[in-house]
Amino acid sequence: MQVRIPAKILRVGVPGETLADALPHLRNTYCGTIAYEIEHISSHRQRTWLREKIETGAFRNQLKSDEKIWLLGRLIKVDAFERFMHKAYLGQKQFSVEGLDMTVPMLDELIQLAAKNGAHEVVVGMAHRGRLNVLAHNLGRPYDTIFAEFEGASTLEAVTTIPQGGTGDVKYHHGAQGSYEVGDGESILVNLESNPSHLEFVHPVVEGATRAAQTDRKGPHATRNTAAAVAVVLHGDAAFPGQGVVAEALNLQALDGYNVGGTVHLIQNNQVGFTTDPEDSRSTRWASDLAKGYDVPIIHVNADDPEACISAVRLAFAFRKEFGHDVVIDLIGYRRFGHNEADEPAYTQPEMSALIKQHKRVSQLWADKLIVDGVVTKQEVEARTNEIWDHLTELHQDLKAKIKAAEETGEASQQTGEYQLDRSPSPDVPTAVDADRLRSLNGELLAVPDGFNVHPKLIKQLERRRDALGEQGGIDWAHAESLAFASLLTEGTPIRLTGQDVERGTFSQRHLVLHDHKTGRTICPVQSLPGALAPFELHNSPLSEQACLGFEYGYSAEAPETLVLWEAQFGDFVNGAQVIIDQFMISGLAKWGQTTRLTLLLPHGYEGSGPEHSSGRMERFLQLAAEGNIRVANLTTPAQYFHLIRRQARIAKQRPLVIMTPKSLLRLPQATNRIQHLSETKFFPVLGEPRVEHDKVKRLILCTGKIYYDLVGHADRQEQEGLAVGRVELLYPFPEGQILELIESYPHLEEVVWVQEEPRNMGARAHMFPRLMQILPERLRFGYIGRPERASPGEGYPAAHATEQSRIIRTALDLSVPVSLYPAKTPGER
Repeated sequence: MQVRIPAKILRVGVPGETLADALPHLRNTYCGTIAYEIEHISSHRQRTWLREKIETGAFRNQLKSDEKIWLLGRLIKVDAFERFMHKAYLGQKQFSVEGLDMTVPMLDELIQLAAKNGAHEVVVGMAHRGRLNVLAHNLGRPYDTIFAEFEGASTLEAVTTIPQGGTGDVKYHHGAQGSYEVGDGESILVNLESNPSHLEFVHPVVEGATRAAQTDRKGPHATRNTAAAVAVVLHGDAAFPGQGVVAEALNLQALDGYNVGGTVHLIQNNQVGFTTDPEDSRSTRWASDLAKGYDVPIIHVNADDPEACISAVRLAFAFRKEFGHDVVIDLIGYRRFGHNEADEPAYTQPEMSALIKQHKRVSQLWADKLIVDGVVTKQEVEARTNEIWDHLTELHQDLKAKIKAAEETGEASQQTGEYQLDRSPSPDVPTAVDADRLRSLNGELLAVPDGFNVHPKLIKQLERRRDALGEQGGIDWAHAESLAFASLLTEGTPIRLTGQDVERGTFSQRHLVLHDHKTGRTICPVQSLPGALAPFELHNSPLSEQACLGFEYGYSAEAPETLVLWEAQFGDFVNGAQVIIDQFMISGLAKWGQTTRLTLLLPHGYEGSGPEHSSGRMERFLQLAAEGNIRVANLTTPAQYFHLIRRQARIAKQRPLVIMTPKSLLRLPQATNRIQHLSETKFFPVLGEPRVEHDKVKRLILCTGKIYYDLVGHADRQEQEGLAVGRVELLYPFPEGQILELIESYPHLEEVVWVQEEPRNMGARAHMFPRLMQILPERLRFGYIGRPERASPGEGYPAAHATEQSRIIRTALDLSVPVSLYPAKTPGER
């Protein structure tokens, strides 16, 4: 290791002025069981602060005797719990912490420091390595509840804390909340986030939950105290450089919309990833090197030196407190067993495995040191170890007895993992807003201070919003959205909207933030409404989907009273957040009993702009929709959007909402509304075509979204009295009753056709087809019109797009051309 010699030895507290006098101090500081990487940091102030704290040993004071004894007790508990689990449940997966036992006392220290500095919550994210031990000791989960899961006895209510709902998850993925006692009757909430086997993807979720816990959303303006909650993320040494979500999340740390005052990162470095050696898992020397690119200080520490580990935590927390910046601790240890307890580590790391078998556990090493130092006696260590082991044994035997007794009386059943979710329909909530109130809000949204210079090209667009509330109408999509937001704020609902370019809107439609075109000064009228009772957080995001959506998921879970919306720049870009969607947002309710009202705005519609600018991947969300887990909508009018946004904020049953938002409809004159549509109606899951003679209709076209206007606006539509176009606005939950009501309104109907602009293997077809087949009357024929199956969502050439789009519309509207139709009740699709 390169040693940096201080310019002035006396300044760092070394007694003397020669190099010989300084060397012992420098060797002790830089060449022991703890090392530092700080010279990459661009901030001179941060570097000099760290040098001073490191070289003066400000956080390397020896632990007091009572602290040493407490630390020994924690390590004995950690070790005893792991060894007992191995003995009681031989061969079952536990993902032992052994070799990194100091993880638990280091978390203890972080939690205590957070509490002493005014925090009311610590939010923790980690993968499965050592998770059971953290649950037991850092969150206070009773041992017998963990034993019960291994016994498959979750039905014994007295010893289970797993949320009942859905199909459940393995025991080392569940989250938990615990009250950690910090002395003098005080406690702090410790929130361990649920996490799937996608190891690092909980990282941004933790950041979002922490941000929400730091934010006071009472009153018109959000205030934030970064000391109120602390984010702690535990990483694997292979996963930290290996999974890109880490880099995305690290990039959020200094951004205004995502900053949490610094996250403490702890790399649980056991020097092997699953069975892969470091030279095969990263291109850098250290697992922590990725953090250098984000000016993050790195503290490497040997997991076998408990005092050094505690001092590393104290320095890391002090840096976080001083600078509000992330810091990384690289806890370098080993893994006593394989990746899980069923693995044999000697297969792939035979030399390391042989060394580990001969190596003393850290509890033994620390006990030996304290015995030599006269802090404790050998008899005291043995007595404490036996006491903990006896306690675990007693709890285990009591649990076994309870299970046996319940089985004998027929009161117990083994865990099935199948629980009842609430799948009942959500009751309607009023979403209409009084017209006078809308006019008042509209005026406030359009007010700018004297001397503020709105861009000349924008003035007419904004002024049209004044006239749009008159008799002629003209309320467009962005206008309805701003009125929905404003009305919710004045009713006390906090809102957070983020995404790429959301302040202006990707399509220059939103303009919630106005820039003075002469001075660059900005104003945001929706954030300063006179009657607002709740705050509006509005932030342009970095060019990231995975971390940003994970952040918003965490925020929405921590702040259920808040309407949290995330907008993709184009719908297809949501692909970049697929793990957050699949493993958290969609399945969290079934796995962990966790859901939110997170709302995704995904621009969707075929305008010939190419594959990546056409599809919000509607089919994927519909494929994932089950058990009432989400809501999916593809809307056609600003009023529908207005009511659905308000409904999502006000409805009691939280569920994520996915809205396929338009592009061309943002400015389409036909896709506008009058004020009465906002003040006197509600959200309709299904809409019929107006001004149609129902007695003449023989073909009902069912569609969703923007293609409705392509159909009704086509010249051929005027010539066909025998057809009607219906819109399915809410795709999931499936609006069976409303669809049947529309069908039954046409007495002479002969055929129903599903028409979409997406390819046959995409869009809503696969979702709608079997459901429609089940409910349509037997007398009706049913068919499909749209693009054939494709590998790519849309054409890359405008001419090819126009030709295909025209074919779909003309075929759907031409009653004289036979369409591939067949009886609705025939089994399967042809």
